[in-house]
Amino acid sequence: MSKADEIYIETCRGILDGGWSDEGLEVRPRWEDGTPAHTIKRFCVVNRYDLREEFPLMTLRRTGVRNAVDEILWIWQKKSNRICDLHSHIWDSWAGEDGTIGKAYGYQLGVKHIYPEGEFDQVDRVIYDLRNNPGSRRILTNIYNHADLHEMNLYPCAYSMTFSVTGRYLNGILNQRSQDMLVANNWNVVQYSVLLCMLAQVTGFLPGEFVHIIADCHIYDRHVPLVEELLTRKQYPAPKLRLNPEVRDFYDFTVDDVVFEGYEANPTGFRIPVAI
Repeated sequence: MSKADEIYIETCRGILDGGWSDEGLEVRPRWEDGTPAHTIKRFCVVNRYDLREEFPLMTLRRTGVRNAVDEILWIWQKKSNRICDLHSHIWDSWAGEDGTIGKAYGYQLGVKHIYPEGEFDQVDRVIYDLRNNPGSRRILTNIYNHADLHEMNLYPCAYSMTFSVTGRYLNGILNQRSQDMLVANNWNVVQYSVLLCMLAQVTGFLPGEFVHIIADCHIYDRHVPLVEELLTRKQYPAPKLRLNPEVRDFYDFTVDDVVFEGYEANPTGFRIPVAI
């Protein structure tokens, strides 16, 4: 049994059995037919994944790991906001006429800032500090830039990563303002766990704990029966993550350098409507 499955089941059951519904309130998201997309939610869910024990890849339904890794590299490595730089179409609904998602996600990570040590963007600053000042309590990124929100086609959901070194281990905290449990939960967990493992490898550490903090953790109304069915499925053991050990520069990683050995999972088995 994958511990990611256990955590997912516990989180969803907590929402379904004790969550709060925003039915009756005015909400922004809409279904394809224009109907308001309401949710059942819990406030401030904190999930911990120990990467020293196993990689948190759920098996209740298959996660598209190649596309998930491709997207995190699009954001953190390419620092891109152009959808043509992605190999999937997950951002197409938020692209403007210029083919970008505005000043969001990768754009923010790529903005350079001047420090006493030199000029860095946010990703390069993290790598620099992990290599040169691993005891720092200031190693973090933040892409929720209020000055640019009006030029973002979607406000960042996963907006901040904080890194902390404990001995030989690199740990990370992902702060997320909003999380669609059916569509995106394990997708984000996989992405930022892979990112943590990549950064650990290129800075001389081992992966430690990944902590996921979700402010508004929710299940959409039309997803409830799908989630209920998902929680009853057979579970498989967690797979092993293998990164190409030859990669020593974060910017050299490709999707092909990330392999999940022994990944068994249930097929999705249903169409998932997405609220926009």
